[in-house]
Amino acid sequence: MSVQLSSRAKRRLTAIGSTVALTAASLGLWAATGSTAQAAGLPAPDHVVVVVMENHAYSQVVGSSSAPYLNNTLKAGGANLTQSYGLTHPSEPNYYMLFSGSNQGRTDDSCVGVGSKGAANLASELIAAGKTWGSYNEGLPSQGSTVCSNSSTKYAQKHNPWFGFSNVPTNTAYTMAQFPTDYTQLPKVSFVVPNLCNDMHDCSVTTGDNWIKNNLGAYATWAQTHNSILVVTFDEDNSLSGNRIPTVFYGQHVTPGSSTSTTYNHYNVLRTLEDLAGLTTHAGNAASASDITGIWN
Repeated sequence: MSVQLSSRAKRRLTAIGSTVALTAASLGLWAATGSTAQAAGLPAPDHVVVVVMENHAYSQVVGSSSAPYLNNTLKAGGANLTQSYGLTHPSEPNYYMLFSGSNQGRTDDSCVGVGSKGAANLASELIAAGKTWGSYNEGLPSQGSTVCSNSSTKYAQKHNPWFGFSNVPTNTAYTMAQFPTDYTQLPKVSFVVPNLCNDMHDCSVTTGDNWIKNNLGAYATWAQTHNSILVVTFDEDNSLSGNRIPTVFYGQHVTPGSSTSTTYNHYNVLRTLEDLAGLTTHAGNAASASDITGIWN
């Protein structure tokens, strides 16, 4: 039996159907975006500064009286990753893994041809998304300089992987003297690399600890009340501790005195940096890595 509907009834049913479809689509969109955000559980800081230190195992730094600033300020007031690991030896491949999710074929510490790699990396992703990036390299002779090393300033390009990529402008590599005193002028994400003494490579843990306090302590204090984060990590251990390294997060959205015993490595840190910046792309092995969780307030 067929039922004949009036024109008015047909219009009402059409309107109801459209409303139901629109509501379902809206709910679906909310579920997709909402669940992604909830799964990540990460804040959206205005600035993230990452400082990379050198060649020390977790037990040489965390809990050591030689590193009072790292322990008594950054660790005590921030988050300690108790099972954080480098991925290989020597230094240079670790830097490439932390920056691009791959060693990009690097297995030693030799100087890399400038712009010889075209793979995606943290900087290229930020730039493509219209966000800002910068590196601050202690001992770099001048902004954008592509020298392999400088003995007088203890600079080494092997700790600065951004020079190896064609999609990262060399003028985004600044000297440490160019690190802004007005922290609102910092890029969305930046890396800070001390020279071969101040990164603890050639000098003591205390030397590196003092350097972080003197050069980044004011930023760390500012970050606590200005929607920003400081990350301190190491490239590798001393080759005696299974590559277990110190990694500490500090800032407004980090739960003070928190820690996580989940196993993380450079790929997890890279993935977390990408997601903190609101990026929708992930470089190399960061695409399959999990975010660092359990430390955010």
